[in-house]
Amino acid sequence: MSKIVKVGLIQAKWEGDVEAMIRKHERMIDEAAAKAVQILCLQELFFAPYFPAEQDAKWYELAEPVPGPITNRMGKKVKEHNIVLIVPMYEKEMAGVYYNTSVVFDADGNILGKYRKNHLPHNPPGFWEKFYFKPGNLGYPVFNTRYAKVGIYLCYDRHFPEGARVLGLNGAEIVFNPSATVAGLSKYLWELEQPAHAVANGYFIAAINRVGVEAPWNIGEFYGSSYICNPRGEVIAKGSEDKDEVVVADVDLDMIKEVRHIWEFYRDRRPETYGKLVEL
Repeated sequence: MSKIVKVGLIQAKWEGDVEAMIRKHERMIDEAAAKAVQILCLQELFFAPYFPAEQDAKWYELAEPVPGPITNRMGKKVKEHNIVLIVPMYEKEMAGVYYNTSVVFDADGNILGKYRKNHLPHNPPGFWEKFYFKPGNLGYPVFNTRYAKVGIYLCYDRHFPEGARVLGLNGAEIVFNPSATVAGLSKYLWELEQPAHAVANGYFIAAINRVGVEAPWNIGEFYGSSYICNPRGEVIAKGSEDKDEVVVADVDLDMIKEVRHIWEFYRDRRPETYGKLVEL
């Protein structure tokens, strides 16, 4: 019998206010639960605008500890619906030390752990992440949730195949990539890189992108197009480019074994030849 897991992704426009954004996501979590979603992921920095579009220390005030007020609210939703929930947020470890983090809740409402974004863009104009975040220090963990083994990559991470491979080696069945990416130079990569990761590593990819133009920065339009991709590189569900949406697909975890028995990439790896990858 196939092992089917219903996966959901939330893409949403910035509401202009943190509390309004949290409330909207609470409603959309309810909507996902009504569709019988078992594993749900929110977009990068879900409760905020994409503030790394500028450099201003006022945004440090948005950072919260984990656990903290926002994770407490999200945990209540998890318990209400018995879903696995991935919550990307601005994490405060201590004053002056902040991370771009995704917190993973298991279906019982407890925090399984977190992933801290490893690769940080600092590409003017519009992407000043090293001003706000310290590079991640937790490696590439995989979380054994009630429904599947879940890995996290965060936005800019997707341009680096090394971590995507490590997630596979660590046992990930589904890798979620919450993002904030705008139309322009990298849009073609949105449709290319992550299906390639899915094929190369034999797992499912679930990629999330926010929607809309965020004032006052207007660095471009966040084009949504959130999607779920199977280990063959086929997109099995995709969101719109311009509206709030819960994107849902049934994921057959048995396909992972089926595909890996055809493409034996893990068997045929030659790590003893890859030393150049870790030379400084």
